Amino acid sequence: MDPQQCRARTRWLAVVAATIAASAALASGPGVATGTVRLTPPVPEPAKLASPASPATGATTPAPGKGPAFGAFLGSGARGVAHLAHLGRWLGGANLRVGHTYLSGDRWSNIEGAPGFLDVWAHWRREKDDRMLVLNVPMQERNEEGVSDAEVRLLLRQGAAGQFDHHFRALAERLVALKVPDTVLVLGWEMNGMTYTHRCGPDPEAWKKYWNRIVTTMRSVPGQKFRFDFAPSRGRDAVPWTQCYPGDGTVDIIGMDAYDQPRGLSFDEQVKEPYGLQAHVEFAKSHNKPISYPEWGLFRNGDNAEYMRRMLAWMDEHKPLYNALTDYCPHGVWQCAANPSSSRVYRSVLFGRADELATVTAAVAVSTPEGCSPLNLGEYWLGGGLCLRLDGWSRTR
Repeated sequence: MDPQQCRARTRWLAVVAATIAASAALASGPGVATGTVRLTPPVPEPAKLASPASPATGATTPAPGKGPAFGAFLGSGARGVAHLAHLGRWLGGANLRVGHTYLSGDRWSNIEGAPGFLDVWAHWRREKDDRMLVLNVPMQERNEEGVSDAEVRLLLRQGAAGQFDHHFRALAERLVALKVPDTVLVLGWEMNGMTYTHRCGPDPEAWKKYWNRIVTTMRSVPGQKFRFDFAPSRGRDAVPWTQCYPGDGTVDIIGMDAYDQPRGLSFDEQVKEPYGLQAHVEFAKSHNKPISYPEWGLFRNGDNAEYMRRMLAWMDEHKPLYNALTDYCPHGVWQCAANPSSSRVYRSVLFGRADELATVTAAVAVSTPEGCSPLNLGEYWLGGGLCLRLDGWSRTR
């Protein structure tokens, strides 16, 4: 992903958990919280909520329940959860089974899953058995701060020696406690690039040992059923992603982040390039692993309807375990007004893909369970409210 977009997302992620926790503390009464509460920057509003009455002219509506599990990244916190239902309505009641979010990589406390941040996602996941929570997990703090290769090399070796095990054990325990032990963990994504402190290039052997140590640590937590997704960016990037593959014993899914870039590269070239889409499918097949696309979308070639059409057809053909569109500008089609042609293609292809229309079209009713003190999180919370209770967090709906 474009480094500028990544840094913006991290700054946004870093304040989400703090905002929720501080709001809860303030609602409990004076003297509970101190300091200044930073407001989360607003997510762009959807470009236009088109009527879900019918798909675009000439579209063929797939049979209900057919095709890969899909969803979108629509925001990191509570608003992202709420937008899944709104996007589903825009898609004619399509069943968005995949909820995708990211842990902030600014500091270890957020990589462990800050209190309050994962709760709303866990609630969404537990509402339906067929849903899938996909969580991107950084392998290092200061993950987008331009750390030098020399320091990255040292950090990878420290991780391989077990110095950071306790952080990942804490995350695993938190996910199990939230009753989402089957979360898909996209660990150390885009490791073949240059953006992240968890990149592989400075020391591939240490990176692989570190990955294996993290997976072993998290799998040791009682009750876990995690699936670990190895997801490089498409193409060679800084290093061939095959050099970073840590082995079949600790990889459950072989994913790929596949954006429409660089400028001028056709979809056929994206398929055939070294370490491209075809190489990804063949590599996964040779290792007997399912594929995924945790991140995909438009990018350097602008509003490219041909890319959108071909990428959707590619996924229908190759049946990934799941895919999640990155839906903000410049990548998206629902929250970004800059891509109207691609938006029409996306909507026409996915319109009506649902097991039950009612799963995503039911109106959201706000109620207050017994023993709860409702919290008002302002205009950024669209899916109900949060309530504070003595036995933990709960989201009303």
